[in-house]
Amino acid sequence: MKPVPYPLDRLVSRARDLAATGPRRLLGITGAPGVGKSTVAGRLVAALGPAAALVPMDGFHLAEAELHRLGRQARKGAPDTFDGAGFVALLRRLREPEAGTVYAPEFRREIEEPIAGAIPVTPSVRLVVVEGNYLLVPDHPWGVVRDLLDEIWFLDLAEPERLRRLTDRHVAYGRPPAEAAARARGSDQANAEVIAGTAGRADLVIRLIPDT
Repeated sequence: MKPVPYPLDRLVSRARDLAATGPRRLLGITGAPGVGKSTVAGRLVAALGPAAALVPMDGFHLAEAELHRLGRQARKGAPDTFDGAGFVALLRRLREPEAGTVYAPEFRREIEEPIAGAIPVTPSVRLVVVEGNYLLVPDHPWGVVRDLLDEIWFLDLAEPERLRRLTDRHVAYGRPPAEAAARARGSDQANAEVIAGTAGRADLVIRLIPDT
């Protein structure tokens, strides 16, 4: 599917229209590492105010101790290094506003660990923006996510820019530049290739137009 150029204000309008169509809607934002998922999702939620909440998939990273026990620490970020079944269970709860406040976990990059119960989603929230890498992966347990989200938008970005941003992000969180570049082009790239193959399942493939 060819990316469609979109300015942020049109995405905000589309998200607002989606929120107005029912008691609660779930919108997915996906794409490869470094494309700007967190930034776009955060700006959508900020624009919609208290009617929206952001729930990142990253809160379901397995803890560092568990990754070491499984021998998967070097592949942190791969699909099997998340509690995918727990993520699916949370999405099912989020589809029922009458269930009361639902608490979601949050991933803290400064400590490289998930924190339980960090994000409250109250019954008044009309749109939950769900951001993460594997929202369109068809394999178990991720395959059911597609049906639990009302729309999924896939963010696209030119590869040199994506790699630059991703490397800069790793440096910002304390990795030496050479190690950051190796991570972006190594394990992160393997994950990016898995994600790229899922774009055809999205409702919209977006190449964001920068603010002017």
